[in-house]
Amino acid sequence: MSRRPVWAEVDLDNVRHNAAWLSSLVAPSRLCAVVKAFGYGHGPVRVAEAAVAGGAQWLAVATVEEAVQLRDAGITEPLLLLSEPLAGAMPDVVARDLRPTIYTSGGLEAAARAVETYGSGPLPVHIKVDTGMHRVGADPDEAVELALAAPPSIKVEGLLTHFAVADEPDNPFTGEQLHRFQQVVDKIGLPDVLLHAANSAAAIAFPATRLDLVRCGTALYGLAPAPALMRQCEPLRPAMSVKARVSYVKRVDADERISYGLRYHLDRPATIATVPIGYADGYTRALSDNHGEVLIGGKRRPIAGTVTMDQITVDCGDDRVEPGDEVVLLGRQGDEEITAWEWAQRVGTIAYEVVCTIGARVPRVYVAC
Repeated sequence: MSRRPVWAEVDLDNVRHNAAWLSSLVAPSRLCAVVKAFGYGHGPVRVAEAAVAGGAQWLAVATVEEAVQLRDAGITEPLLLLSEPLAGAMPDVVARDLRPTIYTSGGLEAAARAVETYGSGPLPVHIKVDTGMHRVGADPDEAVELALAAPPSIKVEGLLTHFAVADEPDNPFTGEQLHRFQQVVDKIGLPDVLLHAANSAAAIAFPATRLDLVRCGTALYGLAPAPALMRQCEPLRPAMSVKARVSYVKRVDADERISYGLRYHLDRPATIATVPIGYADGYTRALSDNHGEVLIGGKRRPIAGTVTMDQITVDCGDDRVEPGDEVVLLGRQGDEEITAWEWAQRVGTIAYEVVCTIGARVPRVYVAC
């Protein structure tokens, strides 16, 4: 069956390179590759395999379902759940040898019951401390109580927290969070516990936060965690490109208007190329009014009018363009490149969201040298 000519190209060599660079940067700390959210849009299984090949010793996901997908693919590395699972999911946690994050007494009790019913040995868990982000995590005193109340069926393998502003290198709050976390660690006093706090931004910008394990997501995919860290992230290589092929070409007269709302006005005749990708694929409608561009023939071309659900129109001026010509929406073509951060800044978001929202109907094509 013929396919719509739209695809996301994922370079596994670049993922391996990024994992190797991060592993070397944070050593002797260990790298935990975060492959939640469909591997930040890149595909979790292949990315996890590439990250491990590059030196990652742990993997992390958000949900039990994401973890099961990795286990079913034969991945055996330690697998951390970054949020506390529901009580009904704890049997799968035990059966699949997962490491749940725990931050409530109910979660601890559910984990213990699952071990007693379905397990044969202590379940390793990681206690999350809320040191100031206030999303999830036990307050410091409650975290101490949770860790010390763990029954014999539970092994407190790790203690963790998460930074709110590590992508702001001059913000002192990261240091304050680290201090609060260390106070909790000292009160708990358990030996041989894995300590982890650093995300990509902290691992790169705040060496003191690396501790025993670092949890890197966005940097694994070759994206700087923030524009302020671009220089420090120069060794990283973007892993994803989004490409398509021109599906239709039309010459349109001067004074005509293009696409829904007729907001794009031609002040001269132009060749308009239609490309079969739209906001249903993650090419956000906000690019319509924020100077969105694509690459065709090695040149930047403006989006001509409103991005629609399945298609965009592109102003190619007087240049010759043919159906089948390659279009790059994210990535490099010739000497030009459209980065995830460029795309993000045009529409007021972050590079993470750009890659995560490339839709499921855009096939991932994996390449490696």
